[in-house]
Amino acid sequence: MESLATKMKILITGAAGFIGYHLARHLLHDPKVELVFVDSLQRSRMDEEFSALVKEPQVRFLNFDLTDPAVYSQLGRGYDHVYHLAAINGTKLFYEMPQEVLRINTLSLIYMLEWFKRENRQGKFCFTSSNEAYAGALAAFGKLPIPTPENVPLVIEDPYNARWSYAASKLVGELFVVHYAAKHNFRALIVRPHNFYGPRAGYDHVIPEFSFRISKRIDPFPICGADDTRTFCYIGDAVLAMQLLMDSSATDGQPIETVHIGDVEEITMVDLAEKLFAIAVWRPQELDIKNSPEGSVKRRKADITKIQTLVGWKPEVPLEGGLRQTYEWYLAHPRVEI
Repeated sequence: MESLATKMKILITGAAGFIGYHLARHLLHDPKVELVFVDSLQRSRMDEEFSALVKEPQVRFLNFDLTDPAVYSQLGRGYDHVYHLAAINGTKLFYEMPQEVLRINTLSLIYMLEWFKRENRQGKFCFTSSNEAYAGALAAFGKLPIPTPENVPLVIEDPYNARWSYAASKLVGELFVVHYAAKHNFRALIVRPHNFYGPRAGYDHVIPEFSFRISKRIDPFPICGADDTRTFCYIGDAVLAMQLLMDSSATDGQPIETVHIGDVEEITMVDLAEKLFAIAVWRPQELDIKNSPEGSVKRRKADITKIQTLVGWKPEVPLEGGLRQTYEWYLAHPRVEI
């Protein structure tokens, strides 16, 4: 029987979400890990896959709303690592409920940091920010370096555009984490995901939406912002990157590190659709090209030099392979239309 001293205790907030679920599955490969999940299940759900994960003997699940300060007395202490992933995400929701995006994302982070510096300061804290936090730099300054390094200005292009509610919550979140960690002298890390994708990513992002339209053989096939570009990082690569960064002593210092996680293959939305058509062995007779939503970013590509220098990580899953796995998952788990 292993000594308790060899165990590693890890807390994941937003554990039922896309990144949280895949991070948990990845971490559970280590039998010495004990995981505590926190999720309100307001956005995610107790589906078959997450239910199976919760039943693992290494896992304890807490159904908490992290905007309620009363729940923090039940979190306990002694966590080696805390991954704070809980947030309202999804571009559709940025437009529909910007006030809730701002309230939930900011309040949950503030209360988490207060709990952490009081009860768990010997651990290490990971905050998932977003490339949305600097996406307005192109419009504001007329240029944005591509590939984009971590030290670009964080910019909210238009506070009246609900599109930027999520970006604002991540921008102010980075400030909170940087200055709490400095003031209270605890280890912390900020990661900026760049378009993570894969199975179980919800139904409101571009790859799930394309997969749904292909499965329904929608023709003409609508594509918004056909020449907009992104890089897509497969979730298996992404969660490995997060673990490597948290495990590394290279990210233990002050000031804390902000690190991009992303792929290097830049692709237009129309070419992304064409790759999925090839995987599905079907192509519409006509494409319905539409303008991007107001505030949408034209081009994104992360500079991942820093993460390669810190921990030697680079993406391994080719886009075609990741898209195939993702498309097949969505065929087996179709969106329920209400």
